[in-house]
Amino acid sequence: MDFYADIGASDTQRPSLFELLAQEQLRDLLQPAVKYVLAFFAQRHPRYLLRIVNRHEEFYALLMLVIERHYLRTTGASFSENFYGLKRRRRPFFETERATIATGAPGEHEKLTPRDRLLSLLFLVGVPYLRAKAEDLYEQLGGGLDPELAGAEASQRRQLTVPQTTRARVLVAAKQTFKVAYPYANSTYQLWLFAWNIAYLFNKTSHYRPWLALIGVDLRRMTAQDMRAFDLLPTASTQAQTVLQRILALLRPSTLLSSLKQLLPLSLLALKFLEWWYSPASPARFLQRTTQGPPIPPPAPLLPHPKGVGVDLEHHGQCPVCKQEIVNATSLPTGWVCCYVCAFQWVREKGTCPVTKLEVRVDELRKILV
Repeated sequence: MDFYADIGASDTQRPSLFELLAQEQLRDLLQPAVKYVLAFFAQRHPRYLLRIVNRHEEFYALLMLVIERHYLRTTGASFSENFYGLKRRRRPFFETERATIATGAPGEHEKLTPRDRLLSLLFLVGVPYLRAKAEDLYEQLGGGLDPELAGAEASQRRQLTVPQTTRARVLVAAKQTFKVAYPYANSTYQLWLFAWNIAYLFNKTSHYRPWLALIGVDLRRMTAQDMRAFDLLPTASTQAQTVLQRILALLRPSTLLSSLKQLLPLSLLALKFLEWWYSPASPARFLQRTTQGPPIPPPAPLLPHPKGVGVDLEHHGQCPVCKQEIVNATSLPTGWVCCYVCAFQWVREKGTCPVTKLEVRVDELRKILV
């Protein structure tokens, strides 16, 4: 009985709000990262990957369905929750923390049932997929852009393409209603989650998300007993395997999915290393030896025309037109530099370069920023 008396009243396995938000942020960052990698390889292999990039939401939902199902079945947590050392527990009616510590293993009533895993997949994969599709639809409909900003042409075009059938008019009305209601619904949803976060922070609830309370599941820190229960710790039999047996074990799909927890930080480290290696400030650029020789100098200006304005080659920085110091330097396509006002007025009136007499348009003038 002295053992039970030494146990404090504080719940040491209850994760902090910052741990929960960190794992949720990791889950939110996975989708854009996968999309970026697919888009990068699709530029090299568009025949095979372009369709996947165009249906990225469906591909990512299917990928996460496989990954999350594996982690829920093997670790009792989602991928991001397991990455941060958390687990999902079927919340009992009465807390039995002391009994759990005494027995050294979680009770059978705390393990997730097939129904719990199915509902967890629904909220881990299904709801984010629907939110992503709603966000895409909102952006396709204009994303709250004022129609006046599109110009009169677009407004007239929309007026000419008014649907005539009843079904088309109902569809257009539904899209307009969704476009107006989505920002309010999304704001209400975010405020709802924020209220649950505040309640969890002040110990008013055991669930930091409302759907966890709906399915009767909460998040806890994973202990050594949990890792033994899920066979996450190496045993003597696995340590006694030969090299060939270990290689074959690594090639199994379940092992590859389980190794994502180690591959993620390694891939982030490799990405940051490549970003540093190819950055302009990387010392690796000073170690590279160029084989192209010295840099090519800029082309020389075209020779002056006998009937053009006179140019004094001895006075650098002098405008050929006004014979004064160049103000707001502007380059002509012939290579000569004049004041912007001089060049603009000359080209607009005569349509030629003042020095070479070649044809020049106003849109070919380029200001020189020093």
